[in-house]
Amino acid sequence: MWFAEEGVVRIRAGRKPDRGNPDGIPDWSPGAVDRIELPPLNIQPRVQAEGHGNAESDRTPVITGWRIQADHGVDLDITAQDRIEWDGLLLEVEGEIARWPDPVEGGLDHVELNVVRVTG
Repeated sequence: MWFAEEGVVRIRAGRKPDRGNPDGIPDWSPGAVDRIELPPLNIQPRVQAEGHGNAESDRTPVITGWRIQADHGVDLDITAQDRIEWDGLLLEVEGEIARWPDPVEGGLDHVELNVVRVTG
């Protein structure tokens, strides 16, 4: 397995008041986010695809994705609403976080998640 040696940081949005939402809305401004360094993670390329441009733009978006997996028994403080900073990239969590049980010993076997970077 290949593990990222450089820092991987989980970024969680703060909340700011909103008249229509009693819980507030996500605040991604630098002073509002919560940042924590995650343990070493296995990060592998997953997908790279060109999206379809639209009539107003000559640009074709490129979506690049990675699968991230924590080591055996290591849980991660991460949700589907969080972002990941890794290797100079800002990545969005795609889908839900999978926490797989250990079928032999019980407890947590490992955590997996997908992240994507969209450019275009």
